[in-house]
Amino acid sequence: MAMLTIFEGLRLYLGYVGNLKEKVPELAGFWLLTFLFQLPILLFFLTDEGTIILPLERAVHSVYLLFIASEVLAAFLALRTMSRKLTLQFHLRQFSQHPSLHAAYFGPAFGLPYGRSVLPMPPAKDIEV
Repeated sequence: MAMLTIFEGLRLYLGYVGNLKEKVPELAGFWLLTFLFQLPILLFFLTDEGTIILPLERAVHSVYLLFIASEVLAAFLALRTMSRKLTLQFHLRQFSQHPSLHAAYFGPAFGLPYGRSVLPMPPAKDIEV
């Protein structure tokens, strides 16, 4: 029971920090703790035939299982969305931090005529995210 309490506190902290600060490692840690520790332990409590399970305990664990399952699904969707967003931001920053890649910043000897860029897309400051 003490291990469940420690895992639950750590899991909730990681979920809170990962969700509000949009940090992928913390949210991934929340998802892994939920999926690898909390879910199997809860399923063990629900399905173990060697212990006497009271009806109230079965009802509470069933509701808790629904919450855990919804948390796993929501965390997975949030991780997928957040990683796609951060990947897009990374690729956009790649071009915006190097002004020398755009023709507007080239000197006349190195630039293309008419202010064209060698990149297939406009500079990142023109793109709205």
